Amino acid sequence: MGGAVRFLRRNCLYLAWLVAVVATAGSLYLSEVLHYEPCRLCWFQRIFMYPHVILLGIATYRNDRKIIPYALPLSFIGGAISIYHYAEQKIPAFGRVFSCTVGVPCTQDSLDFLGFITVPLLALIAQILIVLLLWAGRKGEEDNAGQEDGSIR
Repeated sequence: MGGAVRFLRRNCLYLAWLVAVVATAGSLYLSEVLHYEPCRLCWFQRIFMYPHVILLGIATYRNDRKIIPYALPLSFIGGAISIYHYAEQKIPAFGRVFSCTVGVPCTQDSLDFLGFITVPLLALIAQILIVLLLWAGRKGEEDNAGQEDGSIR
């Protein structure tokens, strides 16, 4: 196993927590500093990202990988919302399925960098990174469990 893979598996909780902190700080910066009002789907994406800061922070401090099965569903659900939101912004037909009727329209692009980088895409990237890091950490946990009980794999 390569050194980079070992590093990722050993530090998966810390790195996933770092991604969650950056994503949370970024969303707060957009809404509180730049005054971009989040739409309804943005709020749902935040609901599934913000707990990661606390849960993964505590797990990192304790080096407790048992949080992984509980944190993964948050990222899967948040990522699914991000995919739908991104599709709603980029494919007009999706806007008719579930449209925001109160506040900012979900089809509005507050941040449209290079024509395809939007807030939902950034949220999706963050959720995917967290899933990949935690998934790698699961494998590291299984490897460590085998070494602790003396079995050879």
